[in-house]
Parts: sequence; C-alpha cells; structure tokens
Amino acid sequence: MFHKITSVSPLKDYKLVIHFWNGVTKIYDVKPLFKKWAVFEKLKDGSFGDVRVDDGGYGIVWDDEIDLSAEELWENGKKVKTVFDDILSFGDASKIWGLNESTLRKAVAYGKFVNGIDVCKYGKQWLVTIDAMDREYGAM
Repeated sequence: MFHKITSVSPLKDYKLVIHFWNGVTKIYDVKPLFKKWAVFEKLKDGSFGDVRVDDGGYGIVWDDEIDLSAEELWENGKKVKTVFDDILSFGDASKIWGLNESTLRKAVAYGKFVNGIDVCKYGKQWLVTIDAMDREYGAM
C-alpha cells in the first residue's frame, strides 16, 4: 500500500509531524539519520525547517540531495493521537472512496450524514469522520 502525505511540519529537536491522507498523524525523529547518512548532517545548518511535501505526496524533501519517502516515514514514525484524527475533508474522502464531492454533499442533504456528528462545515470546507464514510460507503 502506498501512503500519501498531506502535510509536514518541523518540530524542535529534529522531529517532524507528518499528516497522512488517511487521517493518521505520526512523529518522525530525523536525528538517527545524522549518523546513518552524512548528507543529513547538512540539516543542522538551520535548513531543517525548510522541509516540504514533494509534488506527488509520496515523500518529503529539503533540497535536491535530501529527501525521505512516505513509506519510510510511515514505517518508522510514531503514531500520535490528535483531535483531528479520523477527520477528512470532503475532497480527501472523495479521493479515497472514489466518489464525487457532490455525492457527499447530497448525503448531508438526504440525512445520511448527521451535521455536527458525522460532518461539519467550516467556512466553505466540509469535514467528515472516517467512521461515517466507512458506515455509508464501506471500509477505507
């Protein structure tokens, strides 16, 4: 299974917060890589905070020489519980389940999703729980 990254944020002490497309958040410690691969030592010059998700979401990059795959981050990151776990945007949910976003909006209108419990709208963005998606459209 391929894991896609939606965002990455640097923390103190050379750790990263990685958010995956399926709602999972992990903390990845980069420090062990300093001893394993010399190229990672360059991140100590202050460029550690320049990390970003690569164009496809299949890894993270700092520059042309330093990157990590989503699989490495998934396998060796520590899963953490956040208040945002198990919540997806309609856009992400529709990609995962192979649906159109309008299908999800209609599910709200027809009462399949209970507003405030299964779904919630913030500004123009709808959010849905993974449990509600699993219940209505099958397991992820």
